[in-house]
Amino acid sequence: MSNMFEKGKTLEFASLADYSEGGIVSKQVLKNEAGNITLFAFDKGQGLSEHTAPFDAMVQILDGEAEIRIGGNPSVLRKGEAVILPANIPHALHATEKFKMLLTMIKG
Repeated sequence: MSNMFEKGKTLEFASLADYSEGGIVSKQVLKNEAGNITLFAFDKGQGLSEHTAPFDAMVQILDGEAEIRIGGNPSVLRKGEAVILPANIPHALHATEKFKMLLTMIKG
């Protein structure tokens, strides 16, 4: 069963993923040969360990607050803020508070 969202419908992303106590929720919004968009909800203290990706990606914070490290340099992002994660540079995310984000990765 696909969890992709119906095309042509208005979406309010922050309300479309619930927090899970002690966990991470992810929902694929769109995926095709050009890239993908994924909605995430992280409980406080959860995160993604340091990794790299072969393509640039953009993280948009929809709710809450997260620390995002890019190349070892931390930044705190809050609701309404975004950052571009450069391809092949190590990055990690940590929920300093519960947070929701939209991750957009474009293959290039």
